[in-house]
Amino acid sequence: MNEQRRQILEMLAEGKITADEAERLIEALGRQRPEAPAGAAPGTKTRPTYLRVLVDSTDDTAGDGPTHVNLRIPLQLLRAGVRLTSLVPPQALAKASTELNKAGVPVDLVELKPQHLEELVEHLDGVTVDVDDPDTTVRVFCE
Repeated sequence: MNEQRRQILEMLAEGKITADEAERLIEALGRQRPEAPAGAAPGTKTRPTYLRVLVDSTDDTAGDGPTHVNLRIPLQLLRAGVRLTSLVPPQALAKASTELNKAGVPVDLVELKPQHLEELVEHLDGVTVDVDDPDTTVRVFCE
């Protein structure tokens, strides 16, 4: 328990503040600086475990109502997939990359390495996705 939280609880015990006031103060502390998980070194960032993609669209032109997508992919699954590409012959990866490019997915599987995925995960904190539709919001982030 950190010192500020202890002080709030002591003020509550002494009757200087009400339980509601104590609750609001503790919530404000949490918003200011979330507590690190037990065992984590102070100031270190926790390693994300999921890639999250959220899509909300209020557009109802298709007539089937608004669209809501909440995709949560374990990063361990992505890491394992990248490691598995090392087992595929380079000629097959090149052919798959060619077919992906034809389909509009510009990915070169021959160049895909595990360290590239880790770099991508590190940079996803600041990712913003722009959508050319005022009725749609897309968020991509790691958690």
